[in-house]
Amino acid sequence: MTTSASPTHPYWPRHLRLDNFVPNDCPTWHILAGLFSVSGVLVVTTWLLSGRAAVVPLGTWRRLSLCWFAVCGFIHLVIEGWFSLYHADLLGDQAILSQLWKEYAKGDSRYILNDNFTICMETITAYLWGPLSLWVVIAFLRQQPLRFVLQLVVSMGQVYGDVLYFLTEYRDGFQHGELGHPLYFWFYFVFLNSLWLVLPGLLILDSIKQLAHAQSILDAKAPKAKSKQN
Repeated sequence: MTTSASPTHPYWPRHLRLDNFVPNDCPTWHILAGLFSVSGVLVVTTWLLSGRAAVVPLGTWRRLSLCWFAVCGFIHLVIEGWFSLYHADLLGDQAILSQLWKEYAKGDSRYILNDNFTICMETITAYLWGPLSLWVVIAFLRQQPLRFVLQLVVSMGQVYGDVLYFLTEYRDGFQHGELGHPLYFWFYFVFLNSLWLVLPGLLILDSIKQLAHAQSILDAKAPKAKSKQN
């Protein structure tokens, strides 16, 4: 990739020359509508499933958290999995998921520049946090003992990856997108990614609370068990 005085692409820095870039043939609103429609269907489906298939009744907060993990599973496995596999071909590809990434790259061009950090981070996210997110849903529905441990591990991984994602771009001087743009910077880059700080952060606190409570119950039983042995 070399420089050009008059770029024929929408990406930043503006001096990038992307010879194999093919503009999306789907309007932006089609791409976004498709993404949020699928996410909405997953939320509704998981909400209904969590009310009918759970071994024990789940509260509103728990059912909403399972909806979140179902959407995470889809985004990590399908969308980020696509990026992990086809990141080198995105610029010239017109598959709908490639167009989705080309649209998102208007807020962070690292996704069409074969950036090493982005590729490694998204690959880990796709192949670890994707399957584990779905396991979290199953674990809570089946009341598996590992459910809060899984929730903690996945949420910690999401927060850690997101912190690195923001910090690496900060250290690069926010050069991979138009700083302050209402859609590309504030919605794509800031808002969407902040969801993976706020919601996993709440779930980390939830896991810590539940695991600490379980440990306190176990600790309280230990003296009684010893007294019976004596």
